[in-house]
Amino acid sequence: MKKTNFDQYLEDQLKEPAFSARFERAGEAWDVALQIAALRQQAGLSQKDLAKVLKTSQQQISRLESPCYEGHSLNTLRRVAEALNARVRIVFEPVENETGPRAADTTAPYHPERSTSKRT
Repeated sequence: MKKTNFDQYLEDQLKEPAFSARFERAGEAWDVALQIAALRQQAGLSQKDLAKVLKTSQQQISRLESPCYEGHSLNTLRRVAEALNARVRIVFEPVENETGPRAADTTAPYHPERSTSKRT
């Protein structure tokens, strides 16, 4: 398929580290927004319905589903996930092709099978 002018422009812009970093961050925000919206729709809920369950406003749900919003707190994401019968999973990954000291050379192990039973 032939590249459009925009494709070429984007390819050139992505060579700039600052633009590339902003572009990647925007993609992460889109991922969160789309996942929340998809889970809500799969549950058969409107934004207003989900807002009632979470005791918040429809506007807040709309904000959470906006790809421009980056103010998600872990607590809020957990509440949304619980209401939609899901869980939050966050993965830190090492950055490729970076120089300098690195704290993580591999992805930390994730153990989703943790017991949810309470200790007595």
